Amino acid sequence: MAVREEEEETLGVPSLFRGFPSLFGGFSDIFDDLLSGFPMMRYPSLRQTWWPRVDIHETDKEYIITAAVPGLRKEDVKINVENGVLSISGERKESKEEKGRECLRHEMVYGSFRRDFVLPSGIHPEDVKATQKEGLLTVSMPKPHETKSRGINIRVE
Repeated sequence: MAVREEEEETLGVPSLFRGFPSLFGGFSDIFDDLLSGFPMMRYPSLRQTWWPRVDIHETDKEYIITAAVPGLRKEDVKINVENGVLSISGERKESKEEKGRECLRHEMVYGSFRRDFVLPSGIHPEDVKATQKEGLLTVSMPKPHETKSRGINIRVE
């Protein structure tokens, strides 16, 4: 499927100033450049930078981190807990182009990522569990048991 030049312009982010009278002169072109497309489409070197979006939840018994990792296999993701920091890292590898197949638009982001989360004190690394299903990585860890301090009366002498 080939994209005609007229259609290609409408596929990106529309300019706020498109169609204004020439009163604005070159400003329309400047804003077109700034507002059109995603930065990674304009700067190919940024295609290698990405990180999964996460949601962090808390229940009465545990903390849960859910990361969006579509297209990654379990083998592509590594989870590590060290010095009170939970690290999620991995890599999304670009598939090889097939012969006779031309890429008309390249928006998928590939490369390695790493996300670090400082854990509350008292989390035991051996209790951290992870599952991956339908493009979502879920990391759960039980909350540390609260140690209730027992008050004592001190007699003044």
